[in-house]
Amino acid sequence: MSENYNSKIVEPKWQKVWDDQKIFEAQIDHSRKKYYVLEMFPYPSGRIHMGHVRNYTLGDVVARYKRAQGYNVLHPMGWDAFGMPAENAAIQNNIAPSKWTYQNIDVMKTQLKAMGLSIDWSKELATCNVDYYSHQQKLFKSLFENDLVYKKESFVNWDPVDNTVLANEQVIDGKGWRSGAEVVQKELSQWFFKITDFAEDLIKDLESLDKWPDKVKAMQLNWIGKSQGCSIDFEIFDSNKEKIDNKIKIFTTRPDTIFGATFCAISPFHNLATQLAQENSDIKDFINLQSKNSVNEESLARTEKEGICTNYYVKHPFKKDTYLPIYVANFILMEYGSGAIYGCPAHDQRDLDFANKYKISVIPVIKPSHVDEENYIISNEAYTKDGVLMNSDFLNDLDIKAAQKLVIDKIEQGGFGERKINFRLRDWGVSRQRYWGCPIPIMYREDGKIISVPDEMLPIKLPEDISFDKPGNPLDNHPTWKYTTCPHTGMKAVRETDTLDTFVDSAWYFIRFCSSINKQEPFNQDDLKYWMPVDQYVGGVEHAILHLLYARFFTKALSKTLNTGIEEPFVGLFTQGMVCHETYKSMDGHWISPNEIEKKGIEAHEIKSGNKVIIGPIESMSKSKKNVIDPDEIISNYGADTARWFMLSDSPPERDINWSDAGVKGAWKFTQKFWRVYNQSLDLLNDSSLTKPEHFNEKANKLRKFSHNSLSLITKHIESFQMNVAVAKIYEILNELVKFVSDNKCEDFAKKELLIILIRVTEPMMPHITQEIWSSLNNSTLLASEPWPLVDESLLVDETSTIVIQINGKRKSELELPINVEEEEVFKEVMKIQNISEAIDLNKIKKKIYIKNKILNIVI
Repeated sequence: MSENYNSKIVEPKWQKVWDDQKIFEAQIDHSRKKYYVLEMFPYPSGRIHMGHVRNYTLGDVVARYKRAQGYNVLHPMGWDAFGMPAENAAIQNNIAPSKWTYQNIDVMKTQLKAMGLSIDWSKELATCNVDYYSHQQKLFKSLFENDLVYKKESFVNWDPVDNTVLANEQVIDGKGWRSGAEVVQKELSQWFFKITDFAEDLIKDLESLDKWPDKVKAMQLNWIGKSQGCSIDFEIFDSNKEKIDNKIKIFTTRPDTIFGATFCAISPFHNLATQLAQENSDIKDFINLQSKNSVNEESLARTEKEGICTNYYVKHPFKKDTYLPIYVANFILMEYGSGAIYGCPAHDQRDLDFANKYKISVIPVIKPSHVDEENYIISNEAYTKDGVLMNSDFLNDLDIKAAQKLVIDKIEQGGFGERKINFRLRDWGVSRQRYWGCPIPIMYREDGKIISVPDEMLPIKLPEDISFDKPGNPLDNHPTWKYTTCPHTGMKAVRETDTLDTFVDSAWYFIRFCSSINKQEPFNQDDLKYWMPVDQYVGGVEHAILHLLYARFFTKALSKTLNTGIEEPFVGLFTQGMVCHETYKSMDGHWISPNEIEKKGIEAHEIKSGNKVIIGPIESMSKSKKNVIDPDEIISNYGADTARWFMLSDSPPERDINWSDAGVKGAWKFTQKFWRVYNQSLDLLNDSSLTKPEHFNEKANKLRKFSHNSLSLITKHIESFQMNVAVAKIYEILNELVKFVSDNKCEDFAKKELLIILIRVTEPMMPHITQEIWSSLNNSTLLASEPWPLVDESLLVDETSTIVIQINGKRKSELELPINVEEEEVFKEVMKIQNISEAIDLNKIKKKIYIKNKILNIVI
């Protein structure tokens, strides 16, 4: 072994050995228990970033650890390769999206391999490859033929920059999740997946996911948004209070507030609003204005509530001769309920803001139980807490729950409504008006029929001779690709030119990994039965709704249509934190990258100009703010093992990690120290004459206890994803080895035992340096294939325990006594402590509370 660890020589050498020997390739082996570990696959944007390094390092530690535990580990990698960035790059750089994508894949794959990940690259896939999306077209057909796909005209979220539809989940704070543009409403004919058919199952099965973070399950529950209430049919009247032949159906979760209703509001996209716009130009103008605005829950929360009175009314179902004016209002969503509400301003803040603006009356119907009804007024803040009913006829003095039950009973008895469960979740709109996506296998025949493309015509491949000269979807503008013939009838037909949302691609890729070499079908049932579900999934919490909800739905849909028998895709889920860094700006407000500045103390200056730099807050690394660190640079300067070690050591993996030069230099120093300890111990490690003695002296026995307790703790910490705590224990072990000086063969054996344990438990974190050391010890095997060390349970049993002595619950002292000592013996030893024996009158002891091996509390 050389004096210093040289990562530039060592790491490529062992990466090549792992590749050549294919030790990470997984095959079905029914004699071994499987373990499927997967990180969310990356988008091939050009280069990996430090977030990738952290994500894949965490997953790799689990994969290597489980392999050492004897599991048959599947740990694959692929590329989420369709989508807008490639298409935008094609437009900007005059390059084919496929060429841009595959160039990026080549670069990123090289970078990932340099990290020393234990990936099974034989199962690599890219969603833009026809070998992948051809199978996706078959799955779409399966859903279509089982009535889980449909097409309808609907108002959709339209991204005016990317020129495509977005699902609700892809609208963040009223803006497109990729472009950041304000999303507007547009009516289009779109393809939808019936995710709402699975709403109940998506909620119910969350209970079984006990290895998921509670916050992720809570986010999904909130998004699905199950609510119980009732629907009410309101009769419509014109300006003369003459009844017209129409009704408005309203869903409400708070029917107890019905006597506080003072107006009705409908969405600008409600059918009634569309009808009224034909006869009222003011309503028409208002609707046109709203169609240009973002309409979703996030944007509406920020938008001033506005509306226009229609001069039509609905009749109150319980209050005689009471009519509620109908408004078209900008804060009503067509997606939720029926696109209409009755407004109860006293108990809904949005309704109150609207009522105050348009001088609509406010009638309190719920009050706190301790408040006097006569002096109870609602002015600028709605009352939304619990209370008792007032101003509500037959509901007066009831609590909210009882009032809800009674009023629904009355509504059903009256025949103008019914109990109903509603969901916030909407069906998943999957049509995208872009080229770089999976073609939807649908054709429109000249006889008007819409049919799925016959199997013999699959796959429908994307044309390569496309042009981005015209705005809109290049497939729609292609002169020949969209025109075809139905093979069964000979009729002319037009292909669907919309492509599938890229979240469809990622909704089943984990299934494809199980049968990635199968050319005939998307998956093989035997493969799924062995490998699925994924045992440990690792990725960002930002995918808690978008990707994870869709993947759960798709898995359930395939179980229903193709009898896969798999209801949930991911047994365990871990969401890692972000990688963060300081931000820097020039004095004129431009972002500056870390490698363009020089820091001295609390000040920073630009290297080129010497100008002062404004040091901003620590934020998650992003290209837009230039606070990124290039993984290639870190690996080149310090090595992959150092980068991996730093990512694991600084913070709990579920929390954000703050990148610092000092931190990575500290990790590099540890790597060199680790190397030196083994370099200095070569003679001991290669001493074949050392055998386990029959008896150990006290010093050796103490070290062995430390060794096996440390091994036990590291094992538990990795199992529970406390990687940083495991790393801390490895630091502790190394320091113990440095200070331990052996004086005889007995102690030599104990030290060698710890050195062997340490090298094995460090391998999942730093696989290159540990393999190099392992090889230098004349081992012909690869360390990654060696089993995990076994804990000697007998060494985990302490011979003594520390017992805390309390008087009246207050700590007074502690005693080191033999394990499992009885209460009487403890008390005898306590009475030998002078300050305690003097403070206790034996005749005044009321009782003694003894918790074996822990506490003796004397109550006086």
